[in-house]
Amino acid sequence: MTWHPIKTFSAKQQHISEKCLIFREQIVLMTEELILQGCRKNDAAAQQVLYQKYSPKMLSVCYRYAKSREDAEDMLQEGFVKVFTQINRYEHRGSLEGWILRIIVHTCINHLKKNKKFNDVVDLAYAGNLIIREDNIPGIVQAKQIVECIRSLPIGYRTVLNLYAIEGYSHKEIGAMLDIEESTSRSQYTRAKNMLEEILAKKGIIQPKEEKRVWLRPVNQY
Repeated sequence: MTWHPIKTFSAKQQHISEKCLIFREQIVLMTEELILQGCRKNDAAAQQVLYQKYSPKMLSVCYRYAKSREDAEDMLQEGFVKVFTQINRYEHRGSLEGWILRIIVHTCINHLKKNKKFNDVVDLAYAGNLIIREDNIPGIVQAKQIVECIRSLPIGYRTVLNLYAIEGYSHKEIGAMLDIEESTSRSQYTRAKNMLEEILAKKGIIQPKEEKRVWLRPVNQY
């Protein structure tokens, strides 16, 4: 019988492990104010803590707008560069996460605007009378299969849908962000929600309902 010695960690591996443990403790122990103070001084450790704390959620936001995982990661990196360079502009009006989210969303929009036109429309057959299970829209839109359905929409449709139904922007604000008319934003959203409902119905996520149609509404209006 061959004897196999128990694997032991090298001094270098133990050192790396200890550094990871210390870093995880930093994330827990550093208050938001301490993180902000460090970031304002361009402290790399504080920037890393801020990034680790918020990047997973912000990547999911980028993913809803992006064509691919690679594009989403590019949007995320570009967005956090702006976060760190503009951190002194944060004035505690609202949550830090909300402030970061606005920067990330605008970064996504600017990324898309470089190569796309948002006032292009596609003729669609309107979906039938459908009802969204919208008792908990925030929970629904986080589901991976729903996100994939949103990402399958044409770029203009999914962008307006994301901004209006999920981020909570008004059609007037969306028009200004995308350089389109307010009426164009409204029509894009109407087409987007019909197309999305048709996709969701085919996947069995929503059910037809003859007597009433319930639309996706902005999350922030609940």
